Amino acid sequence: MQLRLDLQFFAGEKTEKATPKRRSDERKKGRVAKSQDVNTAILLLFVLIIMAVFGGFIKDNMLTLFQYTFTEFIHWELTEDTIVQIFFEVIISFAKIVAPVMLIAFIAGVAANLIQVGFLFTTEPLKFDLKKIDPIQGAKRIFSIRALVELLKSLLKIVLIGSITFFIIWLFKDEMLMIAFKNAENALMFFGRVTLIMGAAAIVALLFLAVFDYAYQRYDFEKNIRMSKQDIRDEYKNIEGDPLIKSKIKEKQRQISMRRMMSEVPNADVVITNPTHYAIAIKYDESKAQAPYVVAKGVDSIAFKIREIAKANNVVTVENKPLARSLYAHIEIGEVIPEEFYQAVAEILAYVYRLEQKV
Repeated sequence: MQLRLDLQFFAGEKTEKATPKRRSDERKKGRVAKSQDVNTAILLLFVLIIMAVFGGFIKDNMLTLFQYTFTEFIHWELTEDTIVQIFFEVIISFAKIVAPVMLIAFIAGVAANLIQVGFLFTTEPLKFDLKKIDPIQGAKRIFSIRALVELLKSLLKIVLIGSITFFIIWLFKDEMLMIAFKNAENALMFFGRVTLIMGAAAIVALLFLAVFDYAYQRYDFEKNIRMSKQDIRDEYKNIEGDPLIKSKIKEKQRQISMRRMMSEVPNADVVITNPTHYAIAIKYDESKAQAPYVVAKGVDSIAFKIREIAKANNVVTVENKPLARSLYAHIEIGEVIPEEFYQAVAEILAYVYRLEQKV
């Protein structure tokens, strides 16, 4: 009894790698190994590049907007029409400024997900699930090992990025103290340069962390989708079907096939027998085949049933032991007689036709 319980315990322990079907099912549900840090790092990298490339364009458009605001808009009489016009002109100007950044951010977000999980579209995570609002399950998630790892990871990112930011500011502290003596353009150029340096350093740090986070996410995902030996057996049964049910289906198919075969025996021209062990029912119909073909065959009890039906329907039975065995071994139901049996079968059919004419 104890041994049986131990076997059941080990059979239920999730120690096996997930099967391809399990992985496919999890993917359909939107559950994949993905690191949000990879997305963040790639997104920031692309945005930083676009800021460096289009920084001059963004600066010129912002200066143009401010100049136009304080030279033109300030003198306009505020009416309903002028407010609407000012609003739309400002919106269009801001759209031109942020369009490159938003476009590259969108592309980077899509690219980051494609790199990690490929193309995946599913509405499964959007479906309402009571388990998501279950307070017990929520408490388990909050106090789980995964939650602790995420907390430590967030603290590490805060400390690392904060240290990098402080270090870079400390390097440029002297120039920052002299910023009051620079004009607006030089001050903007200085802050832009420092921002790019800080961003580049932060991205390098995030990419470094993202590699480890992705490795952890894959490990955690593989661990969560592990299967027990019983799970694998159940999955195999679901795919292949329960052996008992399969055997019943096959038995039912055999019965249907047998009834169909037996229904063709009354239409046969002759039944060639062994005489007791084999029975082959043959039909010759020029409209269906160029040579005689087998409509039924069987051994032992099936052969006996074929002979009974043939006798009940006045189908001639001819005993020919070698021919019956050869036909049974080489020809399936519905197939025409091979050439090597033409002579023997033709003689039997000729004999049958003569008997029918005498009758």
